[in-house]
Amino acid sequence: MTAATDRPIPAAEPAPVRVSVVSPMLAPAVRALQVAPEQLQFVGDTSYNLDQTRLDPNSEAMAVLAGERVVGFYRLDFSVAAIAGRALGEPSVGLRAYVIDRREQGRGYGTAAMIACAQDLRRRYPERRLLALTVNVRNRAAYGVYLKAGFADTGELYHGGSAGPQHLMLLRLTPAPSSSPSPDRPLP
Repeated sequence: MTAATDRPIPAAEPAPVRVSVVSPMLAPAVRALQVAPEQLQFVGDTSYNLDQTRLDPNSEAMAVLAGERVVGFYRLDFSVAAIAGRALGEPSVGLRAYVIDRREQGRGYGTAAMIACAQDLRRRYPERRLLALTVNVRNRAAYGVYLKAGFADTGELYHGGSAGPQHLMLLRLTPAPSSSPSPDRPLP
């Protein structure tokens, strides 16, 4: 409450979310990101994931920023069979190791970051038609974030993950070519 008006002070608006390639300046903040112990099995150690991304010429390390603060990280994987262990029939990019810092969760950054990720891919990689990811069947919170951001569950389970079966989810980045067969389940 403010003394002069006895009205509640409005809550601060969440900072706008954007994504950026991890630069040397952003790398220390990315390395400092933490996940809750129960989430570690799904995303792994962020510092390790950042190092692995930098070693892979088919990958790109991305930071999630709220205003100027790094609040998350993900890895883009441009290998043909990156996510499902096979090609998806259209040019795609895979999303791996997605994390929002445990101190920043619950503020809407997860969904906003996925929307920003898709916008970034449309701008920088217009030839890519699909964004693909897998999410562990036990990771209900992440599954909900992806649905809210516009991903569609293909109904296919990927069994190549170390933590158990995972839903294969896709987000359409560009309209489907008219000559390609439509999937069993329509994508956004």
